[in-house]
Amino acid sequence: AIDVHDTKDSIVVKADLPGMKKEEIDVSVDGDTLIIKGERKHENQQKEDGYVRSERVCGSFYRELALPGFVDTNNLKANYKDGVLELQLPKKEEAKPKKINIEIK
Repeated sequence: AIDVHDTKDSIVVKADLPGMKKEEIDVSVDGDTLIIKGERKHENQQKEDGYVRSERVCGSFYRELALPGFVDTNNLKANYKDGVLELQLPKKEEAKPKKINIEIK
């Protein structure tokens, strides 16, 4: 699951990747596309009474997100903690909102 949040200074992307190590996650930018991919490995399964029960999903994943042109991809920051990958994609200065004071006469 991925959440995308637009703040005044950046685009924030949060991805749930429980049970993964940061070395198993690959984050890259190709042009105006953010790519998050990785592979969740199978753990040793316990066989009891001739059957195996496995409900957790394993295998590779790949997500692409189109980025708006005002994102500064050279300064992307990533943090991975407690199974949540958080990416900070700062906005270029010209894209940030500016306050204009109006003089009333």
